[in-house]
Amino acid sequence: MEVTTLNHLYFDAVDRYRKPAAFRFKRDGAYHDVSHEDFARRVQRASLGLLSLGIAPGDRVALLSENRLEWAIADFAILCARAITVPIYPTLLPHQIEYQLKNSGAKIVFVSTQTQLDKLSQIRSALPELAHVITFDPPLRGGSEAMVLEGLMSRGDDFAATAPERHRQLALSASPDEVASIIYTSGTTGVPKGVMLTHRNIVSNVRTVAGIIDFDPHDTSISFLPLSHILERMAGQFAMFHCGATIAYAESVEKVVINLREIRPTLVIGVPRLFEKVHARVMHHLTNAAPARKKLFTWAVDIGWKAAESRLANRRVGPGVALQCAVAKQLVWKKIHDQFGGRVRILISGGAPLSPAVARFFYSTGFTILEGYGLTETSPVIAVNTAGNARLGTVGRPISGVEVRIAPDGEILTRGPHVMRGYYRDEMATREAIDADGWFRTGDIGTLDSDGYLAITDRKKDLIITAAGKNIAPQPIENRLKESPYIAEALMIADQRKFAVALIVPDFEVLRAYAEKNGIPARSEADLCHHPKLVELVQSEVDRVSGDFAPYERVKRIALVDREFAIGTGELTPTMKLKRKVISEKYKPLIDALYKTASTD
Repeated sequence: MEVTTLNHLYFDAVDRYRKPAAFRFKRDGAYHDVSHEDFARRVQRASLGLLSLGIAPGDRVALLSENRLEWAIADFAILCARAITVPIYPTLLPHQIEYQLKNSGAKIVFVSTQTQLDKLSQIRSALPELAHVITFDPPLRGGSEAMVLEGLMSRGDDFAATAPERHRQLALSASPDEVASIIYTSGTTGVPKGVMLTHRNIVSNVRTVAGIIDFDPHDTSISFLPLSHILERMAGQFAMFHCGATIAYAESVEKVVINLREIRPTLVIGVPRLFEKVHARVMHHLTNAAPARKKLFTWAVDIGWKAAESRLANRRVGPGVALQCAVAKQLVWKKIHDQFGGRVRILISGGAPLSPAVARFFYSTGFTILEGYGLTETSPVIAVNTAGNARLGTVGRPISGVEVRIAPDGEILTRGPHVMRGYYRDEMATREAIDADGWFRTGDIGTLDSDGYLAITDRKKDLIITAAGKNIAPQPIENRLKESPYIAEALMIADQRKFAVALIVPDFEVLRAYAEKNGIPARSEADLCHHPKLVELVQSEVDRVSGDFAPYERVKRIALVDREFAIGTGELTPTMKLKRKVISEKYKPLIDALYKTASTD
């Protein structure tokens, strides 16, 4: 069967693999396996249930849920009914959910928990097109109008009795150019837009990425990035299913550290913040280590980097270096690998730029970490580093079938089967994003080197112009600041200002440990952020990691923020990107104070 649609992909995998552990999920304190056969049976029942409720090809069905087995069941059921999946981030507020349901015209919405059902209950009266609500968990309250997933499946059983071949026939009749999903953008600069991705868009990405990164049926991946985001859905669900890998669901983002050790995955798809945290913790513990331990760590990292340089250039690692690496792994690296379960062969980073220093750290401790680049509108992968052909500081070469060029103003343009059909119900925005020749404007600034490797500088809209007319790309600078174990998040401000300042969210655990060790009284996060000695410490860290910046790029003053930026407060998008305008407005008095009291000498 030629895989040209996600439905072809689904049936091809079910027919080929028939693994007893296609999926794993945790219940009652233990992980349980679900076979391809059992999963396919549930998908069929749910898909026929949707047909029994009147769902027709092209109808929109929304999914409001955290990552879990039922997410995949519902997604494939919707697709097999030739309907369009509209994934909605479970972290969104009721009014944000209302907009996406109303804009998409969803007829049915799947919700996971009572928490999500409660949000929906607040906006239900404003959604006249929404005919049915289906819950994964039995509702505890306010669920009189809802149908439990098992009830939907029972309806599917009745429907199957009258049309036993309907499920597969309908699913495989889908065209590659049909819209498979409408995914709403994060809305960092305004109202979210519905990105229409076709079966062809997503399948082209799945087939290419799965081939060059070499997923296989022996792999186990852990699913914890939101399935509402195209990266996790394309790579963590569709590509893994296509290759026969086992998909294991983390209980929650908060429990990922525990679940990694339980699942022991071979593949981990993460965002830079995950890898930055691991790096920061290791560096913090090293500062308190005995001199002999520090010397051992430095040796292990140095020998690891020698081996990594050979691997990155696709060269054989010499026997002497290989032997030393084996020793380094047992003495030093093993503890870091154990944090990921001890079996990881590939780490994949996407969603935001990864600091070269963090990437080098992982390579130097025996990991292979592959950074990629893309957007929701590109299904998502445009370029990715691959094992043996990776170049730190870049996001790799464009994948097969994808064209990339740099516009005169530095913007990255791309064309190919991965580019969306357009924005749902927004022809003007579509015309602004995709020109007459099919080139999509990414909104990112970057460069292509002579070997075809793509490097990302920053978002075009995020570029800062100082009062002196100097251009600053803030993301690389912010990433450099986060290399300090004391800094969890950083937001640079310098637009139309004489010099740069930054809002810093400290790593409170690390900062508190320093305060206790040095006898600095601090009962709360606010105490930590306001104590002069601790502010001075973090400023010294900022100066340390940014010593090679141009003078106009250096952060002259900082203010410590006494709580983490959050999605619920509107400071972060659901994909954990900073909403610069929101944060700058919210902390305007604090920012203004930095400029009033600062000396530029």
